Amino acid sequence: MSSRTMRRQVLLFSLVLHLSSVIGQVSYSIPEEMPSGFLVGNIAQDLGLDIKRLKSGKARVYTGDSAGFMSLNKERGVLLIKDRIDREAICRQTTPCALHFQIILENPMEFYSITVEITDINDNPPTFEKNEVSFKISESAVIGAKFVLDRAIDLDVGKNDLQSYELKPTDNFVLKRDSQGDGTEKVEMVLQKHLDREREDMIDLVLTAFDGGDPQMSGTIRIFITVLDANDNAPVFTQSTYTATVFENAPEGTVVTGVTASDADHGTNCRIKYSIANSLDQAHALFQINEDSGEIKLIGNIDYENARNYHIHIRASDDGGLTDSCKVIVEIVDVNDNKPTINIMSKTNMISEHSKPSTVVAMMNVQDPDSNENGKVHCFINENTPLTIMSASNNFYSLVTGSELDRETASEYNITVTCSDEGVPSLSSSVTLTLQISDVNDNAPVFERSSYEAYIVENNTPGPSIFTVKARDADWNQNARVSYILEDSSVNGVPVSSYVSVSADSGVIHAVRSFDYEQIKDFHFRVKAQDGGSPPLSSNVTVKVLIQDQNDNPPQVLYPVQTGGSLVAEMVPRSVDVGYLVTKVVAVDVDSGQNAWLSYKLQKATDRALFEVGLQNGEIRTIRQVTDKDAVKQRLTVIVEDNGQPSRSATVIVNVAVADSFPEVLSEFTDFTQDKEYNDNLTFYLVLALAVVSFLFITCLVVIISVKIYRWRQSRVMYHSNLPVIPYYPPRYSDTLGTGTLQHVYNYEVCRTTDSRKSDCKFGGAGSQNVLIMDPSSTGTMQRIQSEKNILDEPDSPLEIQVQAKDQGSPSLSSNATVRVFILDQNDNAPAVIYPSSAALGSLSHQRMPRSAKAGHLVTKLTAVDADSGHNAWISYKLTEATDASLFTVNLYTGEVRTKRAVSEQDDSSQRLLIEIKDDGEPVQSATVTVSILLEDGLHEPILDLRQKVSEPSKKTGRITLYLILSLASVSVLSLVTFLILAVKCMRSSRSSDSCCMTRSDCDNYKNPNRNLQIQLNTDGPIKYVEVLGGDMLSQSQSFRSCMSPMSEYSDFTLIKPSSTTDFKEVISVLDASLPDSTWTFESQQVSRSQLFILIMKEKKKISFII
Repeated sequence: MSSRTMRRQVLLFSLVLHLSSVIGQVSYSIPEEMPSGFLVGNIAQDLGLDIKRLKSGKARVYTGDSAGFMSLNKERGVLLIKDRIDREAICRQTTPCALHFQIILENPMEFYSITVEITDINDNPPTFEKNEVSFKISESAVIGAKFVLDRAIDLDVGKNDLQSYELKPTDNFVLKRDSQGDGTEKVEMVLQKHLDREREDMIDLVLTAFDGGDPQMSGTIRIFITVLDANDNAPVFTQSTYTATVFENAPEGTVVTGVTASDADHGTNCRIKYSIANSLDQAHALFQINEDSGEIKLIGNIDYENARNYHIHIRASDDGGLTDSCKVIVEIVDVNDNKPTINIMSKTNMISEHSKPSTVVAMMNVQDPDSNENGKVHCFINENTPLTIMSASNNFYSLVTGSELDRETASEYNITVTCSDEGVPSLSSSVTLTLQISDVNDNAPVFERSSYEAYIVENNTPGPSIFTVKARDADWNQNARVSYILEDSSVNGVPVSSYVSVSADSGVIHAVRSFDYEQIKDFHFRVKAQDGGSPPLSSNVTVKVLIQDQNDNPPQVLYPVQTGGSLVAEMVPRSVDVGYLVTKVVAVDVDSGQNAWLSYKLQKATDRALFEVGLQNGEIRTIRQVTDKDAVKQRLTVIVEDNGQPSRSATVIVNVAVADSFPEVLSEFTDFTQDKEYNDNLTFYLVLALAVVSFLFITCLVVIISVKIYRWRQSRVMYHSNLPVIPYYPPRYSDTLGTGTLQHVYNYEVCRTTDSRKSDCKFGGAGSQNVLIMDPSSTGTMQRIQSEKNILDEPDSPLEIQVQAKDQGSPSLSSNATVRVFILDQNDNAPAVIYPSSAALGSLSHQRMPRSAKAGHLVTKLTAVDADSGHNAWISYKLTEATDASLFTVNLYTGEVRTKRAVSEQDDSSQRLLIEIKDDGEPVQSATVTVSILLEDGLHEPILDLRQKVSEPSKKTGRITLYLILSLASVSVLSLVTFLILAVKCMRSSRSSDSCCMTRSDCDNYKNPNRNLQIQLNTDGPIKYVEVLGGDMLSQSQSFRSCMSPMSEYSDFTLIKPSSTTDFKEVISVLDASLPDSTWTFESQQVSRSQLFILIMKEKKKISFII
């Protein structure tokens, strides 16, 4: 039932009682320490009971007052352990140990006695009451002395109980067991050998108790025996000679070592004192020993370089006077406390950059007084220098060049030589040497770029700078002085010096001559840069000059050909539809780019409602159906303009015959003569000249009559008023000083009359159209307010912005600045093909060329433009594909398509060319165009070659021309005579005393500046004027002019600041006394030292005169 041996005995007996109750008894035997649920026995089977009886009889376990260790499982009819059973806790040392309880049943009531014997297992080891015990025994104790020991206790019984003892070690003691009368034992320890405290003052024994169980268990107790001393020994050092080490420069108080002497005695008998004996090396002055502990300390400064070891004699003595001695050898350990010393023996401060490697620059000696590793020295220099350090011999070093020197890389070296020893920590010292590298002319000048490109506009004036080349020489001083030389070469057989020149000092390239883009598109030359060294070094660079085109050539009409001896006409049948292609005007412009962009316009036409001209392709097409009313002869004047600035143009006359038969054309074209055109132009110019001359003559007469009437009216007025004649000069003054509190410049007019009601003051608006506002809270932030145009409308011209800075003071002060903004171009536009154009449907898609064309015949010209500018707008043309590449060629810059050879009969009648157009920007933008060429004979060539019939001008036309010439001559003579008379009269008037305008300095009455002040007022009616004459108060003549008229609607008062600072207070008093009307008052107000206001008051009206 378990792994352990279990014996079960079942004793069943039954007794019949008079009370009719059945009594049964069952016994079981189980070991202790079985777990809960352990099966004790099948109680139903052992008692002969049915399981149903156990259930119906409500079987239960009855234990009385004792603890319940058993439980009954009625379902199975078995007896189980309820709780773990410890035999020692239930029965202690009693044997046997059993549990007694009953099984109770009801209906009928029955009970059975159950006995369960608990057998012992070896679960308890022998134990001592104490873990250790101490004894004090004198070393003089006799052999056989007994010492009683504590016995061990084992709770188990039988063979599991205590069985034996064991004592270890048994050198001095043995174990003895004695049985007592009560069944117990006495354990004793018996001395069997003398004790010696000097040899062993403490004895440690272990007593072990064993039981007889399986497995066997044991318990121990430690026995400590103290051996008491007897005084019988002298002190003895542990060593006769001690060695110790100490670092030099160790601080005072450092413990060097310790010596130990022992005395076999105990207590006061073993008390020892230490001392240092005198020695020759004065060790007693550097070291001190503790007399109680024997510890040796440092009390002075030691130095390895002075003494490397010390010998110390130590004496030990006890209280009885017995002594012993030893020697301590102290070795001094070297400490790295000395830096290497660097001594410069010889050095040089400058060396040539062409010095060979291993050239000695400096020599030095290095010393370190330390020893061993601390005295080993290694020297090195800083990195990134072309020098190295070498050890010549012991403690001697040389600083030499390790590689080639280059002054251009480094003109000076600061060399730091560092020497360090191998101590820990390492000590080092350093010294810095300055070495300068002298220059040698070993570098040629180097241009900033490998090649240059310069641009110049054609038709330039000779002399301006084109470009600047710049070269730099890495050498120094004279070796780095660069001169620029134009190398000899030729351009188209002409020396390049006749094109450009180069400044020897600055490298500025000047144009020597004026360039023509149509003759030379570009050329290149070489510029040499040479230094001033000896021998001189030089380098070359190629400069390419690109000539930029100007619009200096008008378009050239290729077709129709304008000849003087024959008349070329295009024939249009009357049955053609709208959009019929009559012919095509072909023109070229030898310019390039935008300047060669041609546009076609119909300037004059016999019937404008019948034909139109394509703006870009020059195609002449019908715009309506031809009717019978349309004239047979149609004359079209087409103007061809380029897109240059300024624009250039050419005109071509296209004769068109609207007819279905050739005889009809011959009869109608007899009137197309050059004489008729000439007569028409002559008549037009004669009429125009007559109109102009007549207009000038009539205008002159009107002016003369007006002047005469004006002077007559003035003389009449001045005669009644006794005033000099003063003509009227309208004031138109503009104050442009902008000083004082005026924040801006204003244009204003002052118009005054003697009648203050007519006076006025007008202020003109500001002249600027663009206003810039600067935010006062920020610095340098500008906004542009513009109403009509954008900044980028004119990308080639700089944008000028006026910026005003104004403070917040009172009065506010301001200043202006001009900001010029340049818009830089980027290559963001591809070339646009203008001709041939293939954008519109129905356009002419091919060019016609006769088979009789020779080599060099101009077939057509491609026109392309690039919206970019400068370098980005330089366009080149390239023939990429062709039906016959040997027949045509395309000019690289002009786009002209010409024949390379004569056309033969074997050539295909249809030729197709694919031409690529590129600009010169980065990245390159390109476009392609396809040109179709038809080789034909006679098609769309002049269909009529008529002789020009020249006839006499008709008599009517001749008479009209004669009359116009006579009229023009008459009017011209009459106008000339009138101008001569007017000139003579003006010369005579200038010599007379009367002048058109008098100033105070011109009048005889005002020549004396010392006359009294006279004021004349016209008191008849309202005051019209005030005349101020010169008086004594005027220290000098005044620089002002008064122009008055008696009619206030024409009056004016022109005011100019006087040049005098005279006080005019007396003038006011005289004016006030001389006026008879008391309603007039004069007030004066001092405005400044040079200005005085005279105010004339009349019925609360005010007239101000500024003097």
